[in-house]
Amino acid sequence: MNPKQPENCKISRRDFLKIAGAGTATAAFVGSLPQIQSTLAKSGEGSAYNLSDPAKQLYSICQQCNTQCGIKVKVVDGVIVKIEGNPYSPWNMVPHLAYDTPVADMGTVDAPLCPKGQAGMQSAYDPFRIKQVLKRAGKRGENKWETIPFDKAIEEIVEGGKIFANVPGEENREVEGLRALRALTDAQVMKDMNSAIGKIRSEKDFDKKRELVAQFKVDFKDHLDKMIDPEHPDFGPKNNQILYFWGRQKGGRADFVHRLFGSGLGTTNRHGHTTVCQGSLYFSGKSMSDQWDAATAKFTGGSKAYWQGDTASADFVIFVGASPFEGNYGPTNRVPRITERLASGDLKFAVIDPRLSKIGGKAWKWLPNKPGTEGAIALAMIQWVIANERYDAKYLALANKAASSNAKEPNWSNASWLVKIDPEKGTPGKFLRGSDLKLVEKKEEEVDGKKVVTYLTTPSDGAEPVVYATDPFVVLDADSNPVLFDPNDAENPVTAGQLLVDAKVGEFPVKSSMQILNESANAKTIEEWAEIAGMRAKDIEELAFEFTSHGKNACVDIHRGVSQHTNGYYNVISWYNLALLIGNFDWRGGQVWASTYDLSGAKAEGPFVFSKADPGALAPFGLSIIRHDVKYEESTIFMDLPEDQRYPAKRNWYPLASDVYQEIIPSAGDMYPYPIKAAFMYMGSPVYSLPGGHTWIEILRDVEKLPLFVASDILVGETSMYADYIFPDVSYLERWEFGGSHPSITFKVQGVRQPLIAPLTGTVKVYGQEMALQWEAMLLAIAEKLELPNFGSNGLGEGVDFTHPDDLYLRMVMNLAYGEKAEFEDAVPEATPEEIDIFLKARAHLPKTVFDPDRWQKITGNLWSRVVTVLARGGRFQAYEKGYPGDGVRSGSFDEPYITPTGVKFGKLINMYLEKNTGVKYSGTGKTISPIATYIEPATGFDGTVIDDSGDGYDLKLITYREIAQTKSRTQGNYWLKALLPENFLLMNASDAAERGLKDGDTVRISSASNSNGEWDFGNGKKRSIAGKLKVVEGIRPGVVSFPLGFGHWAYGSQDISIDGITIAGDDRRYEGFHANAAMRTDPLVTNTCLLDPVGASAVFYDTQVKVEKV
Repeated sequence: MNPKQPENCKISRRDFLKIAGAGTATAAFVGSLPQIQSTLAKSGEGSAYNLSDPAKQLYSICQQCNTQCGIKVKVVDGVIVKIEGNPYSPWNMVPHLAYDTPVADMGTVDAPLCPKGQAGMQSAYDPFRIKQVLKRAGKRGENKWETIPFDKAIEEIVEGGKIFANVPGEENREVEGLRALRALTDAQVMKDMNSAIGKIRSEKDFDKKRELVAQFKVDFKDHLDKMIDPEHPDFGPKNNQILYFWGRQKGGRADFVHRLFGSGLGTTNRHGHTTVCQGSLYFSGKSMSDQWDAATAKFTGGSKAYWQGDTASADFVIFVGASPFEGNYGPTNRVPRITERLASGDLKFAVIDPRLSKIGGKAWKWLPNKPGTEGAIALAMIQWVIANERYDAKYLALANKAASSNAKEPNWSNASWLVKIDPEKGTPGKFLRGSDLKLVEKKEEEVDGKKVVTYLTTPSDGAEPVVYATDPFVVLDADSNPVLFDPNDAENPVTAGQLLVDAKVGEFPVKSSMQILNESANAKTIEEWAEIAGMRAKDIEELAFEFTSHGKNACVDIHRGVSQHTNGYYNVISWYNLALLIGNFDWRGGQVWASTYDLSGAKAEGPFVFSKADPGALAPFGLSIIRHDVKYEESTIFMDLPEDQRYPAKRNWYPLASDVYQEIIPSAGDMYPYPIKAAFMYMGSPVYSLPGGHTWIEILRDVEKLPLFVASDILVGETSMYADYIFPDVSYLERWEFGGSHPSITFKVQGVRQPLIAPLTGTVKVYGQEMALQWEAMLLAIAEKLELPNFGSNGLGEGVDFTHPDDLYLRMVMNLAYGEKAEFEDAVPEATPEEIDIFLKARAHLPKTVFDPDRWQKITGNLWSRVVTVLARGGRFQAYEKGYPGDGVRSGSFDEPYITPTGVKFGKLINMYLEKNTGVKYSGTGKTISPIATYIEPATGFDGTVIDDSGDGYDLKLITYREIAQTKSRTQGNYWLKALLPENFLLMNASDAAERGLKDGDTVRISSASNSNGEWDFGNGKKRSIAGKLKVVEGIRPGVVSFPLGFGHWAYGSQDISIDGITIAGDDRRYEGFHANAAMRTDPLVTNTCLLDPVGASAVFYDTQVKVEKV
């Protein structure tokens, strides 16, 4: 291997040039790039700054982490020489520059960017990047590869056969190709089958359910050979045995792959990485954002999203398990806003975190709680707030849309709605409805050939009946009379007269949502909640007082530290309910919701509507490998099991979550509910990133459990090293994507990632067109080989071809430029001739395979100049004054409007009580999940029992954090960042270290009950101890240890690799540090998977007990 990192680790530009040319003697890797080295060297020569020419600057968005900051990239002779922040972007500058500022005036205007963003050029020019297709030449994981022509690799993947006959032990192994697995190709049959399966699922009588299965086999007898298992038709067709899963995927590329794998190949198995980041944060937000749909009579349509605090404007913030000074979308865009207001005295904040984070060091109060008890703290505060009546009663009484409009509130809640209580069990159930009280009658009639259902009151005084579009909900007025209402009614406001209701209405015992929340919060005293959390009751009460002393201008900012526990879903729900009590959602300084410009063309119905441009689209259906969006009890698996063997299920089911990363390969390994035949992975490293990810290795190595595994990335990673094929991709500086937004941004935005340099991977020919060898080329080539109707000639509709990535991406930019209203009412300005000239000159170094002005103008037509406007600025960004419209009086009370809401609004019902949950059972125990914020002990196993390994000597709680200089995998080859922190440490409190006889700088090993050896076993004869240096500090709660992610890689150029018989030496500098995810607890029952949140689906990082011993 190459020499180790120098002790002082000071890496200059000159050092980087040396590194870039080191030790990669194969045509399969990028290796030495003389032109780039020469250009970089010259760019630093001379005393004059020579990078201020607008025609040598391009704007895009970063992907060194998921914040997606804007970037301004400076290019000389086609080589990136410097990366700055984008002044047009709200991520980078406060306030960001006006969108109509001419690009010609921007040459000398740069914006801030974090160290990772500035080092991004080292990701693009990484010498270990792949530039040819690699095929496995040995057993999976041995890192023995051979190069293979692109077309040949595509043919093998599509057609299958004995494609590994040259590998000992696999001479006769037949691999099914995509052509065979794309078994069902009739979209109408798919829709009809899905309809029949819907009836099977909804039938609760098992005898009748079996009859429906038998009828299914009769009705679809000609297609049963295309089903995974005709006895279990809810599994769906064999198409579902194709699996696609991804790590970091954003808009544009997401549309591309769903078109191929979804409407093209017809598989329902398309799963992302959400749960490894903060799954329970997303899915609690989804539950609380569900809306009442009268047509289906269900709460549905919630967004897989979440709220963050508007830390740029709040008077008071509680950061819980969040550290924007190190991560959490913070370093570039949130830190300046926080620090400026902190320095001026306008901001006060508290931090709840077992570790003294960088932001914790600046806090009014740092409260180091026991990990996993965050929900207990929120419930204690809720108890105090309600008992002391420090909540926004006027807001909470608003029962429907009309009432919120009248009160000039941007949203409303169901806090006052009445819930029926089981008279025997005392448990809450469904909302009370007008029909329950016999105050309305249901009416069905035909209107324009469609059945319309309404509900009418039955007045006894001869008055006209009131007509409701839904069975009305109920609140009580001040005199305890029931008042009926439709939550979506925009004309007839209803405001409750009572918030805390515990009564009998008609024959029904009822409670209001807020009363149920109050009782949950009073399940223990504040002192008892404080003891659970390891805090003082006095601190919780002071925190609650401060939080309610600023009106709506206070917020909670929660992230991974709250969500990544086995109780994460309810931790998050509890904190959001605390915020709901002060009605701060959508208000400046309160809880903020993200908003992005539409790319689909749906809102303006043009200029290009993608939903109408998917010819021959299949209609995927059936149970997914991760069993999401489906209730276990509705499945044929449940039906077929003996009653006493139904709980626990073999693995968890996720009716309220999706993109359950930790379930994907372990479920395939267990063949539950069915086997996977071909897996495709894009830009992911789950073996490294997941807690307990080492359990994937055994499955990935097993060609019987996973017959075909194809990966695409820019490097050989910790997971792709077990693939059969690796297709090279281009870096984020060489390709298209749309970045979306995060709720920390209070502006409507859509950043655009676009090619800035020529791809380093070379080119291939697909559909007769030369294009870069990248992810899209592989997708297009598969589509071409299979002759899919939604690709190729007329692939985007009649007369609109889809044969090049530009065909899709430029049309998305057209929609972005056109806006969300017809007739150019919302369009961006047209670029001036001068701006178009700068735009063309800035891209003169790009080959026609990437940038062909004639092709681009042909695709965009009369929107060309507006497309230039968007791309020349790196996206579209709402004006600063619209994100923060006007100023307000911050009175610190709820008595009258005192501040203007944010320009970006959620603007709908926010659920305090989650009625949908009352119909959901946990597949580990069969118990119904809670519909209200509640406390569940952390560290529970799949069977619901609390795991305590302390009796075996595992007496320290392990948590993680982020360093500003690293992400999990993307930045490991960025040598400049090594100058900031060459390796990581295990943080331990001084008292814990003294008790164990440990001192600062000791090398220690970390082990757990599920990894008692404290090691990584890579399955290829190599192992690595989970050992690193100890850092003894005072700033961490005793009994807790912590390490930063992003270090201790064993791939991504850190280890030797063989290609075409040539050994390419790895670089020890990429190997530095340690990674302790393999020590994280796996479930005692489902042993190939980490602990999990059974409701919100988070992969659990923070509930493991470990032992730390000196090596």
